Amino acid sequence: MQPLKSSISNPIAGEARVPGDKSMSHRSLLIGALAIGETVIEGLLEGEDVLCTAAALRALGAGMERGADGAWRVQGVGLGGLREPSTVLDMGNSGTAARLLMGVLASHPLTAFLTGDASLCRRPMARVQVPLEQFGARIVAREGGRMPLAITGAGDPMPIAYRLPVASAQVKSAVLLAGLNTPGRTTAIESQPTRDHTERMLQHFGAEVETTREADGALAVTVTGQPELTGQHVQVPADISSAAFPIVAALIVPGSDITLTAVGMNPRRTGLVDTLVEMGAAVDIRNERDIAGEPVADLHVRAGGLTGIEVPASRAPSMIDEYPILAVAAAVAEGVTVMHGLAELRVKESDRLGAMARGLAACGVRIEEGADSLTVHGCGGPAPGGGSIETDLDHRIAMAFLVLGMASKNPVAIDDAEPIETSFPGFVALMNSLGAVIGPVEAAK
Repeated sequence: MQPLKSSISNPIAGEARVPGDKSMSHRSLLIGALAIGETVIEGLLEGEDVLCTAAALRALGAGMERGADGAWRVQGVGLGGLREPSTVLDMGNSGTAARLLMGVLASHPLTAFLTGDASLCRRPMARVQVPLEQFGARIVAREGGRMPLAITGAGDPMPIAYRLPVASAQVKSAVLLAGLNTPGRTTAIESQPTRDHTERMLQHFGAEVETTREADGALAVTVTGQPELTGQHVQVPADISSAAFPIVAALIVPGSDITLTAVGMNPRRTGLVDTLVEMGAAVDIRNERDIAGEPVADLHVRAGGLTGIEVPASRAPSMIDEYPILAVAAAVAEGVTVMHGLAELRVKESDRLGAMARGLAACGVRIEEGADSLTVHGCGGPAPGGGSIETDLDHRIAMAFLVLGMASKNPVAIDDAEPIETSFPGFVALMNSLGAVIGPVEAAK
């Protein structure tokens, strides 16, 4: 346990780069392992979640090492070349790693056992188990499809067309990755567009991926099976989900002015930026460019008053990980912010909807929690603060409330900062370098 406390901050200022995009880091390792030849990855997120993916792929026969230059080199085994692991694959806290790896394993004729930490073992895997069994994979899991589980990949996988019952990039990606080693065309159909890093990266490695519009408006993403993937050079941009925390800190701490460099601006990931701009945020997008098929830009953020708005449910897929920090922005804004379509937050690393509601209430912010909504009555300035927050092993809850403490009249404490390392190693050091006051509970003023 690493309890920390955040106190009201001086203006934060300067230029920084947050760690690499977690979604792209997982995918570059997974797809690189299935390619022929060497893949060189620069900017890989070296958080615990991604390192669990690397360890699992090593156990499956792929070579991967970090060079002295900081780049990772993956020696791929080619489609169908994975070997049966001799040990249980521990996916730590990462639902992305677990679900995407299950997709890969579903069409490889081997048996693997997957587990994770206490938080991951509470999270539902049935949402990927159902479509993967349609390929012919056999999956034995705990009640509700929960880990630990055993998966035996199909020896003769059959392509499928699967309509996602919930908007989930993880489910879509698991289906597409299973389709890689499956003859014919595999299709994932989604009623709401979700992040498309898997499609972009598969194309970067040489796969044939086609996206079409169904008669009902849904998107059908199709991968042609058994391509020859070849090793590539991948530059991972800074993670917009991690950038969200210094962005909001700069907006709510008066006088702040920061620039975040090389942030991934995939249009299916920018819902938070769109929402903050609607609230009146001063966020300038500069130096837009394209790197390895992904849009990237520098973000210049200045403090300013925010006004509450209504955030539609349709925006949830483009900012599902950013609602905790959006709720912090809403707490300091003028007026009421209503967020709809948040049911998916109930099955993240924690019940994020419930955790944010409890934490904000403990910090003196008036809220109303619905089954899939959160209403935040903004304080029109610094929140009362003073709360002690149970993070429930959730890195985004931990970071969100440390940011809230930077703009609260009284310090905000969290019970455990250790999970932050899963996605944002060096978070406290980076924030303090910009001017934040975050430290051990006993040392905080």
